[in-house]
Amino acid sequence: MNLKTLQKQIQAQGLSGWLFCDFHNRDHIAYKVLGLDFKKPCSRRWFYFVPATGAPRKLVHAIEPAYLQSLPGSTQNYSSWQQLHTGLKALLAGAANVAMQYSPRNNIPTISLVDGGTLELVRASGVKIVSSAELVQRIYSVLTPAGFRSHQSAGKKVQAIKDAAFARVFKALREKKSLTELEVQAFILGRFKEENLYCGAMGPIVGANEHAADPHFEPTAQNARVLKPNDRLLIDLWAKENTPDGIYYDITWCGFLGTRPPPLYVKLFDLAMQARDTALTFIDASLNAGKTIRGWQVDKVCRGVIQAAGFGDYFVHRTGHSIDSHVHGEGANIDSLETQDDRQLLPSTCFSIEPGIYYKGTGVRTEVSVCIDAKNRMQIEGAVQGGLVLME
Repeated sequence: MNLKTLQKQIQAQGLSGWLFCDFHNRDHIAYKVLGLDFKKPCSRRWFYFVPATGAPRKLVHAIEPAYLQSLPGSTQNYSSWQQLHTGLKALLAGAANVAMQYSPRNNIPTISLVDGGTLELVRASGVKIVSSAELVQRIYSVLTPAGFRSHQSAGKKVQAIKDAAFARVFKALREKKSLTELEVQAFILGRFKEENLYCGAMGPIVGANEHAADPHFEPTAQNARVLKPNDRLLIDLWAKENTPDGIYYDITWCGFLGTRPPPLYVKLFDLAMQARDTALTFIDASLNAGKTIRGWQVDKVCRGVIQAAGFGDYFVHRTGHSIDSHVHGEGANIDSLETQDDRQLLPSTCFSIEPGIYYKGTGVRTEVSVCIDAKNRMQIEGAVQGGLVLME
């Protein structure tokens, strides 16, 4: 934990401090920000208050007095619930407003980690609670130069593996060999391993025909279909270098296992590309003009293109998500549908733009990973799909 950095951000938000708390390892954000071991069991409630200025203060149970010993600041112990309540008031003495992992009306679910009872207890101490969402993304999701390089390196590898996956499918068809969606996924995962890439618990999405109309389709031994000539194919793959500070890269490409794709498929994919490019143009122009951009604004611009064409009801997810050391990161999402994400798109952050249309068994999505660099300029690593991948 860098105390000076934390306090600088707290001051910039006009807050008295940031209150961290946990029980039974529920709040992974607190552990990440404070540099604590998330795997270390937490059997009693603890509180850690970082004021805008001055030394932090701790409140820990008497049977776990050393739980926060790695962190700076004074320590109070409690045993009874009465001592906990009294100690919390003392911990927050002089504070007017504090940030916690809370989001009003659960508007940003990834931030809303503190339970309602704890919020009531803190409010009873006489302080106002505000969301830590802006603080979290500024501490957690702003990339270092090394993080950018990691993202770019992963991008080069992921792009090459995507190309290899399509080539593998086309080769099997030309040679009249059986190849399933699950086998293509296994091929991608094998290449990830060869390139020392990590994609998390869920594997890449490989969906043909109606399977591509399920945005989170998971091929299994039971549902995987054999790929055939003139199938429509969607491949969504994401990965990071297999290091603690690796930053993810996430793309989706669509193809046709033939030379003459159906007109509806072409129409929907062209519309998705138009929406994607409109969003990218909006981001680039806004940054060049020195304007502040918020996640919901980009979603509105992108979604508006698809709505104007009459397919708005078939764009059923947000336009994009934050990307950091998690593929779905803790920063601003590109969203005015599932939530109204009003967080700013900050310099040195990364996110996806991925409009999709899922219409009567035909699914298309086009996804790019977008970075805003330290100079507040938009950057995209790797190729941006300009049309359906076709079999030669």
